[in-house]
Amino acid sequence: MRLSIGPGALVAAAFIGPGTVTACTVAGAEFGFGLLWALVFATIATIILQEMAARLGVAGRLGLGEALMSGAGNPVLKAIIAILIGLALALGNAAYEAGNISGGALGLEAILGDERAPFNALVIAVAVIAGAALWSGQYKFLERILIGLVLVMSMAFAGAALMTKPDFGAMLQGLIPRVPDSGLLKAIALIGTTIVPYNLFLHAAAARDRWTGDDPGALKAAVRDTRLSIGLGGLVSILILSTAASAMFGQVNDVKNASDMALALESSFGSAARYLVGIGLFAAGLTSAITAPMATGYAVTEIIATPPGETKRNRFRLIALAILAIGTTVALLGIKPVTLILVAQVANGLLLPVIAIFLLVAMNRKSLLGDATNGWVPNILGGGVILITIGLGSRLVLRALGVWP
Repeated sequence: MRLSIGPGALVAAAFIGPGTVTACTVAGAEFGFGLLWALVFATIATIILQEMAARLGVAGRLGLGEALMSGAGNPVLKAIIAILIGLALALGNAAYEAGNISGGALGLEAILGDERAPFNALVIAVAVIAGAALWSGQYKFLERILIGLVLVMSMAFAGAALMTKPDFGAMLQGLIPRVPDSGLLKAIALIGTTIVPYNLFLHAAAARDRWTGDDPGALKAAVRDTRLSIGLGGLVSILILSTAASAMFGQVNDVKNASDMALALESSFGSAARYLVGIGLFAAGLTSAITAPMATGYAVTEIIATPPGETKRNRFRLIALAILAIGTTVALLGIKPVTLILVAQVANGLLLPVIAIFLLVAMNRKSLLGDATNGWVPNILGGGVILITIGLGSRLVLRALGVWP
């Protein structure tokens, strides 16, 4: 059996960003291993949806944006879908890109310690690295970079977790689904930062580009890649939560992000622990700073029906770099794009269940996928995940509108 790692690693790189690192850190510091089950569920649910997206790309030779537009039919419906995708991906990723770049800069700050450079200089350094990667516009080049960063991230957070000597008995207890007092929002946050709509666009397009031609083993390779890579991504999230739970649960009350965890670990375990967390946070920020513009570039070029070849590559590059530039500007100016993020949350809340439902419908179209259509098991599992995404989407909308705290 030939092991092929690729698009799944891009998805893992995308969802283990500063938001996920922060959510796992805070959850571990506040509730110990009590919310570990939420990460396990989120990982399994993500594998179910992303595996469908990968099969769409390989068997259907379509990106999700292309499939959405071709299946919409009605011009009005197409316009609504295009607007939703634009708001959720272009606007949302531009707003969140500032957090991705700032997260990478915080990681560099933790690595440098007392000798750190001005924060804006670190922001520029992260942006330049991400921009250089995106400028190539070459899928295979970007894939190699992101696989490498995922491996670096995995080793860094694994080292930090082992250093804190986690209680494996407590970890096993944390696999039992239950919500501690005041832990509901944190549980939802852990799930919501893992299951995100833009990764479905990223995965389908990346799988289409990764496996070309009539490779008879492509579909199986894509499925293996999805399960292994996203499983590894889920493990990284678990390691981050484990580190925070082992080192800070019941000891540190004011933990806001992984940078705080790095400082807390240094006092107990020495500078090596700070370096490990700093490297992990830098890799997490950089991977998301690359994948968010990538996903936006793929989706937008698909919904506006860009012809393949150099035109598509140039348009992809322009869109991706525009997202990066907006995020960098916001990070440098210290602006908190609250309004943009609220609009993006509403759009994401509406888009997530819609995209998941459409994906499930598309995966049952023999005219599109032939023998690669869903069986009854993926349909049941996918339907269950969709019910969860409807709940998550409703929560995002209600929270953005101030109805849910």
